[in-house]
Amino acid sequence: MRLLKLLLVGLLICVFGNLTAQELPPIEIYTPEDYNANNQNWSISQSSNRFIYVGNNKGLLEFNGEEWQLYESPNKTIMRSVKAIGDQIFTGCFREFGYWQRDSLGLLNYVSVSKKLDVSFLEDEEIWNIIDVDDIILFQSLKRIYIYNKRKESYDIIDSETTINRIFKAGNRVYFQKARDGLYEIEHGSAKLVTDDKVGKENLLVNVFNHQNKLLIQTQDNGFYILENNELIPWSIEANDILLNDHIYCSAQLEDKSFVLGSISNGFLHISEEGRIMHQISQNKGLSNNTVLSVFEDTDSNIWLGLEYGINCINMKSAFRIYDDRDGKIGSVNTSIIFNGYLYIGTNSGLFFKRNNTNEAFRFISGTQGAVWSLQNINGALFCGHNTGTFVIENNKADLIVDIIGTWRVIPVKNNSNLLLQGDYDGFYVLEKVNGKWGLRNKIEGFDVSSRYFEMVSETEVLVSHEYRGVFKVDLNKQFTEASAVTVLVSEESGTSTSLIKYNNHILYTNKDGVFKYTHETNIFEKDSVLSKLIDSDHYTSGRLVHDTISNKLWSFSSQGLSYLTPNRLSGAPKIHKVPIQSSAINHVVGFENILSVNNGEFLYGTTSGYLLLDLNKLDYPSHEVKLNYTFVSSLKNDTNVRFIDTSTEGDFKNTENNFEFHYCVPKFNKFQVTEYQYILEGIYEDWSEWSQQPHEAFENLPFGDYTFSVRSRIGNRVSNNIESYSFSIEAPWYLTKAMIALYIAFVVLFSLFMHNVYKRYYRKQRERLLLKSQRELERKELENRQQLMRFNNDKLRQDIENKNKELATSTMNLIRKNEFLNNLKTELKKTSDTGKGVKSIIKIIDKNLNNTDDWHLFEEAFNNADKDFLKKIKSDHPSLTSNDLRLCAYLRLNLSSKEIAPLLNISPRSVEVKRYRLRKKLDLPHEASLTDYILEV
Repeated sequence: MRLLKLLLVGLLICVFGNLTAQELPPIEIYTPEDYNANNQNWSISQSSNRFIYVGNNKGLLEFNGEEWQLYESPNKTIMRSVKAIGDQIFTGCFREFGYWQRDSLGLLNYVSVSKKLDVSFLEDEEIWNIIDVDDIILFQSLKRIYIYNKRKESYDIIDSETTINRIFKAGNRVYFQKARDGLYEIEHGSAKLVTDDKVGKENLLVNVFNHQNKLLIQTQDNGFYILENNELIPWSIEANDILLNDHIYCSAQLEDKSFVLGSISNGFLHISEEGRIMHQISQNKGLSNNTVLSVFEDTDSNIWLGLEYGINCINMKSAFRIYDDRDGKIGSVNTSIIFNGYLYIGTNSGLFFKRNNTNEAFRFISGTQGAVWSLQNINGALFCGHNTGTFVIENNKADLIVDIIGTWRVIPVKNNSNLLLQGDYDGFYVLEKVNGKWGLRNKIEGFDVSSRYFEMVSETEVLVSHEYRGVFKVDLNKQFTEASAVTVLVSEESGTSTSLIKYNNHILYTNKDGVFKYTHETNIFEKDSVLSKLIDSDHYTSGRLVHDTISNKLWSFSSQGLSYLTPNRLSGAPKIHKVPIQSSAINHVVGFENILSVNNGEFLYGTTSGYLLLDLNKLDYPSHEVKLNYTFVSSLKNDTNVRFIDTSTEGDFKNTENNFEFHYCVPKFNKFQVTEYQYILEGIYEDWSEWSQQPHEAFENLPFGDYTFSVRSRIGNRVSNNIESYSFSIEAPWYLTKAMIALYIAFVVLFSLFMHNVYKRYYRKQRERLLLKSQRELERKELENRQQLMRFNNDKLRQDIENKNKELATSTMNLIRKNEFLNNLKTELKKTSDTGKGVKSIIKIIDKNLNNTDDWHLFEEAFNNADKDFLKKIKSDHPSLTSNDLRLCAYLRLNLSSKEIAPLLNISPRSVEVKRYRLRKKLDLPHEASLTDYILEV
């Protein structure tokens, strides 16, 4: 087992023991798929508008910082050479040279100088290099140099019997090499021998430079030589160890007098003016290919490489440097620290170190294989929180002091320098220093929640943030053996990717909604409006904050870059600074973001494949201008048949041409700079758009009217110096043209006259109708009056009927009373004992009055006046009824009772009941039917 461990350690040392720690400038890679052309790129140049031009196998490539554009060679051959002179782009290819110039539509058009001058080329002749000196432009092939005078529109030729390998410009002088002959200078249109030294004859020259008032000659395989007294003397420099073992194909001297060299198989070499190696970058360190065919420095000191496969841009003066672990031996950097002059980085693979501020290789610390979560300097001891436990690093060796899986972090216990509180996967542990050695004392019972983010509030109170379960307040007993109470202060609803940190004696809790300060008295987290500006909720990745105690900066992280807070130097008020970085370059481990101050103003930012070095002193967002490249219009949405527009003058377009697309750019080529654009289309929008990285905008189906499109840009916090604008108008549709509007007006006038006559005739007829209506209204009123009179008469008749009914009722009652009275009188007379003749006479008179038919006739007349149809109708329905029956029916019609009817018929009530019974028989009424109801319903 021991042997196996030794073999494993030895293997790790072999794997990790030689990790080159070269921190390189950012490299922007463009593949053939990006620029949509061939893989080989032979020459690079930059025009006055800062656009980059590349000679490619397929033609001329133009890059404006946002989009690539390919212009095919005029004769479909390889474009070997490119030279931008002012606003003209001179190119050379197979038996052809000329220039490209931009037209008013924003497109390049080719002008053939060789055809214009009627140049007679040699067989299979190609133009490999182009150099300009004042008004003279030189085109070099392998057998000739064409000297073209732009001002005179003429040319001369320098011929060579041997191969002309290269043409060079050093200062205002032009040199070239004849194979096996020597180095020549062109003077007054003729070749003048400079040196025929053996070195110049036997070696292929790559370049010639003015260096410290001497001519410096670079060979392809044997390094540099200095021309002294017509002799080439080797330049003894540090870089010779590489140069003498490499095959250099191209080179250039930079503005700072350093040199960049492109090799055939080992990539790119950057050496100082003194010959010291500054950078050596090959494919395994970031280049897309090891064969460099051309090098070029642009106006922003970026180095462009034309490669066998692709195009690379190296940001030499970038504020960023990259340590890229392309082999995956180091892995994702989770934490870092500078301790005793060494830089330590903890990764998912283990702990590595090197001397700070050197290009030494990182060395692996044996025994730390696995994920490192934290590195802390506590009272002069370096603690390493590791997946396998807790290490103390001494003399760059790891001593495992806690052999328990999963140490997140270790912090000192308040007011006890011999105790440390350790946050682990399963809660808290206590470390104790005994006899100068740290070791595990005990686990704190009663709290088993993973404790990655925690801070002590008091001597026995700890706040713990768990990103899925919320924030806990843990009360510990004085012996630090158990948790006496656990309180949930923030529930899990607050969201994931949260954190907890101590900053300026305040405990801060962070989530997507902002930064919250803890108040001990109330146990409440309150949102801090200033600190919350560190959190970009739209591009939120995690709430992790990092307090760098060396620079006193509080850092936050998002998918769009970094932000940091510093106190104002004068007022002390906090100020937030943003460091925007392209999202493609931000590849930190979410939740394990880390940043460390390594030098004055320089910070190490851990990523998933190494780290970035950010120098805030170099972080600059230079002034810039936005350019409107080209604009095209189409009649239909998504129509491929588009028409390019001259944006130098205002445009007038047909109503059908109402789909516009604007392309704009900022020719800046820094990998980590974020260029954003904002536009407004006056005439349809009132406000500027949101900032966007999209370098074009399309407007579809615009209505007719006048418009002005304006665009501006922003890099970092600096807005462009200019606003590019283009004004245009879209014609109204044919039915809204001036002629049609005049026609509409004439039509309206004629229509108005017509309608006037129509209304005049209408109102005349209306007046006639009103007169007729008034007449009819009068007649109606008269009719209504008649009807009213009839109603009055009817009312009077009804009143008469009612009166007659009342009279009938009165007479009937009087008749009843009279008969009752007579019957009563008759009865009383009969009771008297004296029945003499006088009494009988009186009784006879009474009987006569009781049987008087006049009373009935009077009653019948009154009854008929009140209900004239009843007797007729019932007689019609029942012909068998006698006059006495009809008389009984009449009394029943008046709803008189048998007792009331008896006096009227001069019979007893019993006899009335008999008559009623007989009447029911004659009327043929069923047994259950009511006689009175039937009589009343007739």
